[in-house]
Amino acid sequence: MKFGIFIFATDKAMPIVEVARAAEERGFESLWVPEHVHIPVKRQTPFPLSEDGSLPERYLRAHDPLVALAAAAGATGTIKLGTAVCLVTEHEPIALAKAVASLDDISGGRLLFGVGAGWLREEMEPLGTRFETRWQVTEQRVAAMKRMWTEEEPEYQSEFVNVPRTFVYPKPAQSPHPPVYIGAASRWCRQRVAEWADGWLPTAADPDWLAHGVADLRKRTEAAGRDPDAVGTSLLMADAGLIAAYERAGIERCIFEVPSGPRAAVLPELDRLAKVVAGRTGG
Repeated sequence: MKFGIFIFATDKAMPIVEVARAAEERGFESLWVPEHVHIPVKRQTPFPLSEDGSLPERYLRAHDPLVALAAAAGATGTIKLGTAVCLVTEHEPIALAKAVASLDDISGGRLLFGVGAGWLREEMEPLGTRFETRWQVTEQRVAAMKRMWTEEEPEYQSEFVNVPRTFVYPKPAQSPHPPVYIGAASRWCRQRVAEWADGWLPTAADPDWLAHGVADLRKRTEAAGRDPDAVGTSLLMADAGLIAAYERAGIERCIFEVPSGPRAAVLPELDRLAKVVAGRTGG
C-alpha cells in the first residue's frame, strides 16, 4: 500500500514548500491539495459536512492547487503531487490542459490529477458551468484535455467543449498523460471511472462500504473492456487506525489529512503518521 498526505494549502497554513519537504523526508509517497477558486459571500448550498451548513475558513483561503504543487515540485525530488480535486467545471480546458502538462513536465512526471465536478452551485455557475450539467462538462473537458496531451494537432468538438485544431505544448512527461482520478462516491462515479479514468478517489468511509465499492468498480471496469487491475482506488481522509481494513477492502493508497495550520500543528501529526506508516512497512 502507498501512503500520502493531504493538506488544505492556504495563506495561513504551514507553507506548502515546507510541508512537501517534510512529507518527503518522512517517506510519504504523495502530497495532495484541494481547490476552491472562489467562495461566494451569498450562497444557498449548504456545506454537507457541517450541521449548520457553514464553511470552515480554510475553504475561503485555499491556494491555487497547480501553483502550490509547482512550488512543491521545485522543493522536492521524488514525492508525487496530487490534486484532490481539481474542479474541472471551473476552468477553460485549453488553458487547464497546458497548466497540467506544464506541471507534469516541470516535476519530471510526478502529477496525479484528481478531478471533480464540484458540489457548490454558487461557485461554478459564475465560471460558466450550470450545476445540472457539471458531470457532462467534466467528462467532455477531460476528454478534450487528453487529446491535447497526446496529439500533435488536437481537435475536439462536443456539446460543451470546442477546441479548434491547434498546437498545445508542452506535452506531459508521463505517457500517455498524468493518471486521472475521479473524486466522488456514487455508483455513477464508479461507472465514470470504469469508462474514462485511471482511478477512484473516494473520501474515507466504512471499510465494508469501500470493499463493496471496489468490487463494483472492478466489475464495471471489466464490463467496459478494461483491465480492472489497472484502475486502482486511493482513499482520501483515511483513518490511520483502519489501514489493515482498508487494505482488505482493496484500497491501494491511503491519504491522511494533516491540519491546515502552523508548523506546530502540522509537524507533530506528520511525525505521528510517519510512525504508523513505518510500522506497516517495517521501516
